[in-house]
Order: sequence, then C-alpha cells, then structure tokens
Amino acid sequence: MLADNLLSPVILAFVLGVVAALVRSDLRLPESLFKGLSIYLLLAIGLKGGVELSRTPLEVFAGPAALTLGLGLVTPLSAYAVLRRLGRFDRVNAAAIAAHYGSVSAVTFIVAVAFATGAGTAPEGYLPALVAILEVPAIAVALMIAFTREKRAGSWQDSLHEVLTGRSIVLLVGGLLIGWAVGPDRFEPAKPFFVGGFQGALVLFLLEMGIVAAGRLRDLRTVGPFLIGFGIVMPIVHGLASVWLAGFTGLSPAGAAVLGAMVSSASYIAAPAAVRIALPEANPTYYLTSSLGITFPFNVTLGIPLYYAFATWLAA
Repeated sequence: MLADNLLSPVILAFVLGVVAALVRSDLRLPESLFKGLSIYLLLAIGLKGGVELSRTPLEVFAGPAALTLGLGLVTPLSAYAVLRRLGRFDRVNAAAIAAHYGSVSAVTFIVAVAFATGAGTAPEGYLPALVAILEVPAIAVALMIAFTREKRAGSWQDSLHEVLTGRSIVLLVGGLLIGWAVGPDRFEPAKPFFVGGFQGALVLFLLEMGIVAAGRLRDLRTVGPFLIGFGIVMPIVHGLASVWLAGFTGLSPAGAAVLGAMVSSASYIAAPAAVRIALPEANPTYYLTSSLGITFPFNVTLGIPLYYAFATWLAA
C-alpha cells in the first residue's frame, strides 16, 4: 500500500519538485498557471461533490456532516492546548498554529481521494461538502481564543470574512451548489473536462507544491524539534481518531480514511490569509513551516496510507 502511494505519478511529481528545489533548479510553474490549476482543482472537486450530494439522502449525509463540524471545533482546541502546555508557545503563536491544524488542506484531500480510488475503493462522492464544512470553524475558534485571551483590538470577524470570501471557499461551495443544482444528467457535457483531466492537473499542481514545500525545509532548524514532532504526531492523533469516529457515522472505510486525512491536514491557503490579518505579530515561520514543510509532505507520502490501513483494519 505504501509502495503504491509512493510510486504514484502524483507523489513522484511532488518528489521531483522537492529535488528540483534542493538542487536549485530554475524549474517553476508560471504563477498564472499555478493559480489556474488551483482554481480548476477546487472547482472540479466542488462540482463532483455537488453532483453526488444531489443524489445522496439527507439521513446518509447528516451523520458525517455533524461529525466533521464537531471535529472542526475540537481539533483547534486540542492543538492549542498541546502547543501551550507542552510546547510553551505564547498565546498568539499557539492560536495561529492551531488555526492551521484545525482547518483543512484541499490538496491533501484530493491526494487522499486519488489514493483510495487507486486502491479500488472509491470513497463517498459527497466528501467535498465535508471539506467546505471543515474549512471555516477551526479558524474561527482559534482566532476567538487569541482575541478573548489577549483582549485584542480589532475584529476577528474581519478575518472570518477573509476566509469565507477567499478563493477556496467560494470555489468549493460554489461548485457544490452548481453540481447539486444541475445533477448527474446535466453535468455530463462538462464531465470530460472536469473529471477526465483531473489527474493530469493534479500531477502538475503537486510538482509545484513540491518546490514550494522544499522552500520551507531550510526553516526546520528555526522551528525546533518540538514543532517538527508536533507537525507529525498531532496529525496522526487527529487522523486516527477521526477514522475511528467516522465508522460510527456509516462512512465506508475509504471515506473514513479520507476524512482522517482531511482532519489530520493543515491549511496553507485559507488559514494563513486569516492569520495574517487577525494576528499579524504571529511568526509565519512557525505556522507555514509546520503546515507546509512538515505536515503536508508527511501526510501525502506516509500519513494517507496509514489512515487507509487503519480504516481497513477497523472494518475487517
């Protein structure tokens, strides 16, 4: 299972990006192409999720949705507690990092779905709706912690607005609504473009993500051993707990594994944008290096097979 993941085109493209950055190659995707790929991928998963949601009974979706919302509220609190009590981080930096680890990485979600599908067990099609549910609550909770404890000036609502109107949420939620409204039959004309070209676009996107992630590796000496350990252990704890809880909601083993990958991931798009506005004094080296330089590479290479193996073991 691990070999299948590490030898997939998506992961090997990520590794190629890392190697290119380490050898100081001039390989980079044009900024406009990278943004275009991110728009395509987010809209595609939203559309496909909306189509599946249109034919999913509410009673089937309600349990996983409620669990996802609850996890989005609990995980930033657990991350904050560990960072404060064990890591001895100040409140602002602990809240900033917690916001990232409570939220979700859409790319990790996409890789997890590709892995589960490649293993022959496609997860539930409505899971993109859970990505949208998980994106916002954790950031709001973490920012509220910082504002409440520090009695800070300003408004965390401004940062929440930044998240809600950001590219990720607009494309995911908009795609979900469009897919839900048109249904399977009316989606057919657009299906070859948004489904057929998805894997190729993902390979190119992960190539650039490897280059970006490798750029944060030089900061590992700065963040220290605790944050390196936190960036690996905390996702494992969140991921395995989510996989176990997902079994009580009726999710398939593949769906539970993808949910575990979602909850274990760390946001590096929506959360940094919100933290930059609400907590400008928070150290970007901490939250960007841990989320993008540690947790993201771990999850896409080792974490996702771990959550999938745990889910299949529980179902056995």
